[in-house]
Amino acid sequence: MLVLENLKPLGKLIAIGGNEDKGTYPNPRTKKKYYLNFFELGILKRIVTESGKADPRIEVVTTASMIPEEVARIYVASFAMLNCLNVGVFDIRVPEDTDRPEHLDRLRDADIIMFSGGNQSRLTEMFGNTEFLRVLTERYHNHPNFIIAGTSAGAMAMSKVMIRGGSVPDALMKGAVKMGTGLALMPKVVIDSHFVKRGRFGRLIEAVALYPKLIGIGLGEDTGILITEGNLIETIGSNLVVIMDGHNLEHNNASLAKKGAALSIENMVLHVLIKGNVYNIEERKFYPSKAVLPPIASPKPESQVR
Repeated sequence: MLVLENLKPLGKLIAIGGNEDKGTYPNPRTKKKYYLNFFELGILKRIVTESGKADPRIEVVTTASMIPEEVARIYVASFAMLNCLNVGVFDIRVPEDTDRPEHLDRLRDADIIMFSGGNQSRLTEMFGNTEFLRVLTERYHNHPNFIIAGTSAGAMAMSKVMIRGGSVPDALMKGAVKMGTGLALMPKVVIDSHFVKRGRFGRLIEAVALYPKLIGIGLGEDTGILITEGNLIETIGSNLVVIMDGHNLEHNNASLAKKGAALSIENMVLHVLIKGNVYNIEERKFYPSKAVLPPIASPKPESQVR
């Protein structure tokens, strides 16, 4: 059984919104060539910086992708542009390979784990209830500056309640969003990616209406969030992050409506974050920057405790 010594994780999560032309699913009906235009280079630099090492040990997980070899080449080349040459690739295709001893040894030696985009359900199928996930979670909670990053599907799989798909045209009709179980690195949120350009507002609204005690996070393209202590979100990148808070919904028919029926929701709170904005998940509060965060109260000496 996994024992987490620290209630507040010492590691960091970086969830990235992905890019609409990422090439994970080439369209067989067209002859268009899909390129992996690595828009995230600026965010990758931040990932490396947050590790605290000039040349950290990086492991890229391409399991979610349908074109893992191409994805791996792009990541290795992009990290090389940042003078990071100590990069390995986990392309795990069958569950039996997940807990191979050499994979677990590499996981324990890594400073950064980077999950690529693709199909988030593949990540839970391969890594759910595995020793790999237990070691990953233990390192995230107990090792300072250990980084778990993920883009698109890799970001969406970080939550416990996970969006696994859904129809944008049917948004705000009951059943338009398909829910599943993620890797549970962030149990108090639900995450959607490609949020702005793919118009996924409706499906995140439904997800939050179904689970109103979770904070909904919509990640725009070329945009991410740095999550510290499992609680404090800082927006990084060039686009937008949308926060949805359903804790105080006054009317909500999401649980009772029949499939295909329109949703009726009152008092959904929404925040729009740009680069540098901060959001506290526990307090459910927005801050323009880290500079205006309230100071953390120091524990009183034992002699002053009554």
